[in-house]
Amino acid sequence: MKYFWFAFGVLLNIASAQAGEIVALEDNTPVTYMDEVKALGAVAGQGLACGSTRIDTFEMIARTILITKAKSNAEQAAGMRAYNDEKANAYISKQLDGFYECPQIVRRFDNQDVFKVKIYADGTIQMPDGALYTPRAPYDVTAVGKENSGQQKQAQKIYQNAGKRKIGKIKLNTGVDGATPPEYTGSSAPLIQY
Repeated sequence: MKYFWFAFGVLLNIASAQAGEIVALEDNTPVTYMDEVKALGAVAGQGLACGSTRIDTFEMIARTILITKAKSNAEQAAGMRAYNDEKANAYISKQLDGFYECPQIVRRFDNQDVFKVKIYADGTIQMPDGALYTPRAPYDVTAVGKENSGQQKQAQKIYQNAGKRKIGKIKLNTGVDGATPPEYTGSSAPLIQY
């Protein structure tokens, strides 16, 4: 949960940044492009896991920010990987903690300032504070928000099944010479309920 609020804080600090500046967090650590896309990914994962109705809009805005602020194709590709990794990690983390505090997360998620950005057809972004970010090359921003329902369903299935994997046979080495190592089979272990 602490990570979510850190990422959320990073996102809100970034959204209020001036064009071309690197924003500093409270401890004066500069926020880089990679920090920003990781924060966007973490926030997206939490919003997706908790069922925000604005996740599709957030994804479009996040992708536009990711594309527009990248200084090169290589940085954009690395940013996309980092965004997706953080999104998946945040989703699975929220799934594993039993969707703790999801109603509060959704309320905060749905009321972020990032939803006040203006996105222009060439990929230019105007932040809520008026800062403008222009892409390194104009692109069709309408293609960014288009969903492929097959891919969306496949991604959702991967997320849903992540916590359902069975652990096979695990052998532990006890370090005792000549002793038979104990065996653990995750799928046959008894369920302990509290």
